[in-house]
Amino acid sequence: MNATLTVDRKKYVRLANRVVVKAIETEQEYDLMVSAVERLMDKGEERLSPEESALLETMAILVQAYDDRHHPLPAVAPNETLVYLMEASGRTTKDMLPVFGTRGRVSEILSGRRSISKEQAKKLASVFKVTADLFI
Repeated sequence: MNATLTVDRKKYVRLANRVVVKAIETEQEYDLMVSAVERLMDKGEERLSPEESALLETMAILVQAYDDRHHPLPAVAPNETLVYLMEASGRTTKDMLPVFGTRGRVSEILSGRRSISKEQAKKLASVFKVTADLFI
């Protein structure tokens, strides 16, 4: 959905009229929007028309906004985020030495006994291709 789409306005309006495309205010509206998103996703991204792709992206943004307001994820400690990213990417303590300097420091960070500095967070962000905010 990153490519610029040429959307036929009339076709888009006809599609959008099947679902009320507006800020989601209730669980019922949320459920209806999620169902509409799932129907489009089940069709397969490569089989969506430009209008369907545009509508799917809009509805996904609305669902995400509702989720963020009504079903926020609990905060995750920076060291837990690091442990998860290391496991998910197959990285080891040894792979973190360029960021932290010593095995002892890596161990302290991973266990939560030592905080991650801003400079280390920037290095980690570069390694894992994520925002540094995850580690602060």
